[in-house]
Amino acid sequence: MTNVGYLVVMASKLNPYADTPLYEQLAAILRQKINSGELGHLDPLPSETRLTQEYEISRDTARRAIEALRDEGLVFTVAQRGTFVGPRPK
Repeated sequence: MTNVGYLVVMASKLNPYADTPLYEQLAAILRQKINSGELGHLDPLPSETRLTQEYEISRDTARRAIEALRDEGLVFTVAQRGTFVGPRPK
């Protein structure tokens, strides 16, 4: 169990019955993987398709989770390439 701010994440499971939206739960899981070093600088995030299959969520939920991480500056997206950990290289 990991405490991420007010959100408690159990391993890599999403709880559809929790008060916290699924996209926030997924963003917390991905954030924890980044902070722990499981996903390192410039490593690709799993694709939206893979996230939808692995967590049994909609594509919109996966997009919103990635967007939240992008807004925090934890990841960046390159069109037709994917989303990567860290600030965008110059």
